[in-house]
Amino acid sequence: MNTGWTTTPLTAELLRGVLELEPTERGLRPHRLPRWAREQCTDLQLSMVEAETAGVRLAFRTAATAIELETVPTKRGMAGAPPRPDGCYDLLVDGELLARTTVPEGDRMVLDPATGTADVQPGPSGTARFTGLPAGDKDVEIWLPHNEMTQLVALRTDAPVAPAADRGRPVWLHHGSSLSHGSNATEPTSTWPVRAALLGGVELINLGLGGSALLDPFTARTMRDTPADLLSVKIGINLVGGDLMRLRAFTPAVHGFLDTLRDGHPDAPLLVISPLHCPIHEDTPGPGAVDLSTGVLKFRATGDPAERAQGKLTLRVVRDELARIVRQRSAADPNLRYLDGEELYGPADYAELPLPDELHPDTAAHLRIADRFAERATAPDGFFTAR
Repeated sequence: MNTGWTTTPLTAELLRGVLELEPTERGLRPHRLPRWAREQCTDLQLSMVEAETAGVRLAFRTAATAIELETVPTKRGMAGAPPRPDGCYDLLVDGELLARTTVPEGDRMVLDPATGTADVQPGPSGTARFTGLPAGDKDVEIWLPHNEMTQLVALRTDAPVAPAADRGRPVWLHHGSSLSHGSNATEPTSTWPVRAALLGGVELINLGLGGSALLDPFTARTMRDTPADLLSVKIGINLVGGDLMRLRAFTPAVHGFLDTLRDGHPDAPLLVISPLHCPIHEDTPGPGAVDLSTGVLKFRATGDPAERAQGKLTLRVVRDELARIVRQRSAADPNLRYLDGEELYGPADYAELPLPDELHPDTAAHLRIADRFAERATAPDGFFTAR
């Protein structure tokens, strides 16, 4: 047993991608929405996904060659579906992925889609261990699992730790659905926003909220009040899948969301991204439904395409309206742009890299989406940087 461990208190200075740290009986729980926002919505889905640590990482400088991070993960599954793989902890040294591990221990949460309830079975803490790191001072990042809620218990190293220096990189604040959250990607640095941020040399704050990109006013106000240099919002799939509003409500809701962002970031580059290609909802409205009839988790659309005449939303309807809204607003807002989601993942991509559950991309598709987003937004001549 290593007797030379240094235990460093876990504080906000060591964390990035977090908007609030909540003390618990077992440690600290990172949140991606502040408490006042969480109190404005009691939806179980939102309370789970905002506490999942998508885009959250520890960032510090150290000469340590061995690191232990003790956590209590909460592993979420669905009744009747196979368990999901354990979430990954990705360790980067000076920006390069060096090691990856998991924490098999932790709490277990099983959701019942029929009742909308969750059963939680408590479990012990576990430790993500990294050894054999290069000697000498280095910048270390530990990206936490994007698909697990995480309580941070202790950080132990064999050399002292100091918060990472500010590298002067632009801060990119992004909001979107489960695709932005990480969906079926297997590792945190393989999710498209994280991969795009690493490629583009920007500091990510990921407000990808699985199932909860719903134009909520509290999300807009959170983004308004969060310091950032670059902003993007990916709008549509959750509104269609949830069947929550008609076109009449959608248009002013988008305007209101963008108005709120501009209240806090009047001149920042702001990119509106429409839905990626998803055949089940291209022309068929929601609601979407879970299908476990084959023992494999799939999604399907249950609406009637004829209902588009009554204002029901489909992905094609959303894309057309978002493009129109951005054209209208950009006449007075030159820093507002539109990106068609099918440029990131379109019909040809679906034919080559189909959505495994008919709704969410896998790791290979996430990496492709990230590369294309970086080309259009964070590359030297992209929308975010060519200014």
